[in-house]
Amino acid sequence: LGGDNLSRAYASLHAQSDQPIINLEFDSLGTRLFGEKTTEIAGSLTDSIAIFLDDQELIAPVVRTPITTGTAIIEGGFTLERAQDISLLLEGGRLPFPITLIQERSVDAILGSDSLAKSVLAGIVGFALVFLFMTLYYRVPGLVASIALLIYTAFVLAIFKLLPVTLTLSGVAATILSVGMAVDANVLIFERMKDELRNGRTLIGAINIGFNRAWPAIRDSNVSTLITCAILYYFSNQLGTTIVQGFAATLAIGVMISMFSAIMVSRTILRVNRFDWARKTAGRVCADRSI
Repeated sequence: LGGDNLSRAYASLHAQSDQPIINLEFDSLGTRLFGEKTTEIAGSLTDSIAIFLDDQELIAPVVRTPITTGTAIIEGGFTLERAQDISLLLEGGRLPFPITLIQERSVDAILGSDSLAKSVLAGIVGFALVFLFMTLYYRVPGLVASIALLIYTAFVLAIFKLLPVTLTLSGVAATILSVGMAVDANVLIFERMKDELRNGRTLIGAINIGFNRAWPAIRDSNVSTLITCAILYYFSNQLGTTIVQGFAATLAIGVMISMFSAIMVSRTILRVNRFDWARKTAGRVCADRSI
């Protein structure tokens, strides 16, 4: 009786005893063969139905009564998780396709550590270039954005440590990409602030309105990225592609933290700087008036 005669195998709980069972369903030929064999050994204490996959015995249940209906259950001596595992093996074993090796790769420890070191170096260089550009182009707001990115990096590494997250090369790439998205959010905010200052707004007004007007674009772009990450994670989980799965998970974590750092951290630092600037200006005005 071969696996191609098995129509379906699935795990469930027995309706009366509530114990884990494995349900088997056979096609017409399998029903006849299974019925003949179970009738032959029913009630025997020495004979059993042995099920093999790739020459390895999965399970060998005894037969209590003849089974001629084409459906059978296997019960006793295993957990629900074990029943599910055996059912999956039976389902996979009934497919008439051989396993063919398509690709094989090996990465030794030296190559792996070298790639990781280069990825970390690339991340440091990328951070430095971003800090330099933001500071030179946006001056004080750019410096604020750079500080916010440092805080963002600390948050990300802390989350990775707490979960914990194993950083692969794809995870490092996703982390660097999320940094770029955090910078993009700050660029949107600062450009809005510059527009408001050109229109004659005060500094605090430009900060508040700039953040409020940039938020919809930041929200929509990041939500779109999170949806893409969810799709990548789901399908990579279904297909067993762990590299893509790690990329999607790491990018999703980075995007969520980047939204927090861009909106909360940058705004807080700018407001603190604004109060310091206002206090110093008021002090100079009072000194001028006293003179």
